[in-house]
Formats: sequence, structure tokens, C-alpha cells
Amino acid sequence: MADYPTSFDKDDLLKCARGELFGPGNAQLPEPPMLMMDRITDISGDGGPHGKGHVVAEFDIHPDLWFFECHFPGNPIMPGCLGLDGLWQLTGFNLGWRGWQGRGYALGVGEVKLTGMVRPDRKMLTYYVDFTKAVQTRRLTMGVADGRVEADGETIYQVKDMKVALSES
Repeated sequence: MADYPTSFDKDDLLKCARGELFGPGNAQLPEPPMLMMDRITDISGDGGPHGKGHVVAEFDIHPDLWFFECHFPGNPIMPGCLGLDGLWQLTGFNLGWRGWQGRGYALGVGEVKLTGMVRPDRKMLTYYVDFTKAVQTRRLTMGVADGRVEADGETIYQVKDMKVALSES
């Protein structure tokens, strides 16, 4: 396990987006506006319900976020795919945090349930990523995780079997 802290503020996440946190060619977050979290409050390689690692992160909701204006005019809702992308971002971040090498990319997700909406009056999203598998072999570096997103404490998105891999090519 690499020697990184177990929490990260916005400046740290922006360093990751610029490729400065885990080094060039390794796990990297997108820059705003696609960066879907403001802070990581807890991360591990052996925590969570399965003992395989976890991430908890937060995203502050403001009525002027870019997606509310265009999705949908007069009926602003955060696209559910952005919540899923945030979970994928955090899954890849955890692999880089472990010190594993390569650029991250999403491989898929087994099941997605959207049971609520993020409207401009919400205050905060909390992401929970719980790894069910983390594999690093000579040929494969991959994390498999379940996740959920809460809006002001209400579960609104749930996913099973998210897959993110790292590749050095």
C-alpha cells in the first residue's frame, strides 16, 4: 500500500486531475466541471463491508452547477450518469491511492438503480464505494465495487459490480 493520506481536499483532487498526485501516466481524476466530488473524507485498501477497500466522498450541490441549466430548462435535474461517473472516478482513485500503476478507465457496471433526483435545492451528495474485489496481477489491475450515492442523507443511486481497470498502455 502506498503512503498516501486517508482524506483529500479539493486542492488534492485538483492535483490528481493534473496528474501530480499519483504521477504521470497513472490514475487521474477529470478536471472541473467533470470532477464530481469536492473532497474524499475516508479511503482504505482493507475497509468496507467486504474488507477489500472503500471510499467515502462528498460533492457540494449549488443551484448554479453547470448541468442544471441544460438538463432540463425549467426542470433542473442532475443527470444520473454524472452520479455514476462520480462512483467510477472514486473507484479508479482508490486503485491509484493503493500505489497501483496505470491510467484508469471504466469497464462497466452490473446493475444501476436510480430512486431519487438531485435538484438545485439539495445541499450535498455523499458517495460510498465498497470494493468486493481488488486484483493486481502481471496482466490485470482492476477493482470491482458496489456503490451508492446519498443526497442529503437519502439514498438516490445504487450500483452493483462497477468495474474499473488500470492500464499502462
